[in-house]
Amino acid sequence: MSEDSAAKHRAKQTVINLLLSLAASLGVMLAIILIVPRDDSNRIKPVDHIALAEGASAAAGRPVLGLPLPEGWWANHATWVATAADGVDYWEVGFVGPKNQYIGLTQAFEVNPTWVALRSAGFIPDSSTTGSANWLKLTPGPNVDADPILWTLETNGDFVSLEGNATAEEFSEFAELVEKELSE
Repeated sequence: MSEDSAAKHRAKQTVINLLLSLAASLGVMLAIILIVPRDDSNRIKPVDHIALAEGASAAAGRPVLGLPLPEGWWANHATWVATAADGVDYWEVGFVGPKNQYIGLTQAFEVNPTWVALRSAGFIPDSSTTGSANWLKLTPGPNVDADPILWTLETNGDFVSLEGNATAEEFSEFAELVEKELSE
């Protein structure tokens, strides 16, 4: 009987040692997680869209929009595309607001009806949105996975769109900035 009780004791001791080892491993892992510093800063750096707009204007041979931004807004990307497969040159800028809202601006030159139709495919007019009367206000139609707001403006064969998830008031503010820049 003593051999039997010794075997039982060894079997219990193996389980206890396993549990102690597991607890020690979890403790070490928790300590490492708490000790290692983490970088919670924004990894997307602001870009100087005004300077990039000046360079794009020189490349385009015409002015592109370099908007003065409302307080708290910053540009996260700005790109001039002159060799698009569809033959339409365009300027794209993305703006991020203080509450992580987003408005993307596209300014295209010498657009054609097909290009405009593709740009707004799946969107339906939104008459409930107020703001500048010059802009066509659109929202995604059923089964369209896109930004919730798209505003478009066509002027002299050129096209400007604002799209994103900001509020209608913020879109109105950007629309006014665009209209002011275009009139200068």
